[in-house]
Amino acid sequence: DVQLVESGGGSVEAGGSLTLSCSITGLSFDDNAVGWFRQVPGKQREGVACLSSRDESAFYSATVEGRFRILRDKSRMTVGLEMLGLEPEDTGVYYCAAGVGLFHTNCVMFDDKGRGIQVTVSS
Repeated sequence: DVQLVESGGGSVEAGGSLTLSCSITGLSFDDNAVGWFRQVPGKQREGVACLSSRDESAFYSATVEGRFRILRDKSRMTVGLEMLGLEPEDTGVYYCAAGVGLFHTNCVMFDDKGRGIQVTVSS
């Protein structure tokens, strides 16, 4: 079975930083793009960042580019999201995701995802 388990969420003040981590089992990094999307109640799912399965190509949402960095460790089967300069607008539930088409859909169309983890940024 495929499992994605997120950790590292929490609450910070604006300007702070958090690093999310996702441990993945049951799938191949060579065949699947991996990444993160976030969900806020009442708003559309937003792809945040993801990595192509073929190379080191990365996609970042315009709202986070320059502040967030996605990291992948194939030996440990983990995907991380380093978030700097957090803003209240970054508040939401962050999901780790994987899928064949994830990268080509700007990180929104996944085959598998984790349960999600809350990130809250206060002003």
